[in-house]
Amino acid sequence: MFRNTVQSGLLSILYSLGSKPLHLWERNAGNGRIRRIIDPEIESGALELSGANVKHTFIRCPIGPEKRLGIKLPFLVLIIRNMMRYFMIEVQILDDKNVRRCFRASNYQTIARVTPALCSMPMRLDDGWNQIQLNLNDFTRRAYGTNYVETLRIQIHANCRIRRIFFADRLYPLDDLPPDFKLELAMPFMYKKPEKMCTGITKEEEEWK
Repeated sequence: MFRNTVQSGLLSILYSLGSKPLHLWERNAGNGRIRRIIDPEIESGALELSGANVKHTFIRCPIGPEKRLGIKLPFLVLIIRNMMRYFMIEVQILDDKNVRRCFRASNYQTIARVTPALCSMPMRLDDGWNQIQLNLNDFTRRAYGTNYVETLRIQIHANCRIRRIFFADRLYPLDDLPPDFKLELAMPFMYKKPEKMCTGITKEEEEWK
């Protein structure tokens, strides 16, 4: 999908203020809702995913099982709001052994688990808006002892509000990001990494085993 695109700096794949923010994304509302709302904390638009079961409400990029993103930039950044409910993201990558690996991060898991195809890990979100930075190259090396080649697919599950999702060639200080790649909040912007622990294992996690 992006394999023939020049990839450097920042590459956005979702922006909630765009005219068609989900034109690259497949939608599955399941028993929940996917909608654009005005978030009162930023007084601006966001994409909201909400549902009683994390498994059944999600967006996925790209559209279609045969397509691949083909994004080689190693950092995935998500600007999302914590809805104080269960939330999960999945990223499928290709490594230099030509093996597909999936990284799953959720706020209802307490320990990391690694199998040949799946690495699941805990993620903690602060109240309000968060910027999640995933170093896919580091994750691949630490979990599998191989090197990251490219991202094939991304899946974002309920429950969250999304402002933007983008890839980067490196981690940029907040001051170096373009204005529409960051949020102006009344309180300091928080950076969180998914390695940090959260509390509690739920029945929903058992369903994914």
